[in-house]
Amino acid sequence: MTGLGVAVVIEDDADMRNLLRAVLERTGFSVFTADTGLEGVDLVRHRLPRVVTVDVGLPDIDGFEVLRRIRPFSAARTVVLTGRTDEADIDEALHCGADEYVTKPFHPRELRTRIEAMLAAGTAGPVHHAV
Repeated sequence: MTGLGVAVVIEDDADMRNLLRAVLERTGFSVFTADTGLEGVDLVRHRLPRVVTVDVGLPDIDGFEVLRRIRPFSAARTVVLTGRTDEADIDEALHCGADEYVTKPFHPRELRTRIEAMLAAGTAGPVHHAV
């Protein structure tokens, strides 16, 4: 796949951010990254991505707040990538507008497949996948 548009990665861990960049670039996206929630919201506002990945635990605002802030102006498909497995966190993410909830650790190939499937599904509702 090539030319899928823009993806934004919002992740404070540099290694994870670089992994996500590589996965999304191999999938066919131009990727922009942010290591804080506020920077990520700004990137989403100005880069108009098709896909956004967001970690819950960010140094300024959490991933739930990122979702709440981007949903009024963005229809990007959103994937929460987090180590949090508590059902309340999953519910909160989906309530705030996440389309996918994937727990860390995950397999890069599986994440790529899930993103491709999410995009192919169009505007299907949120789903949760614990990997």
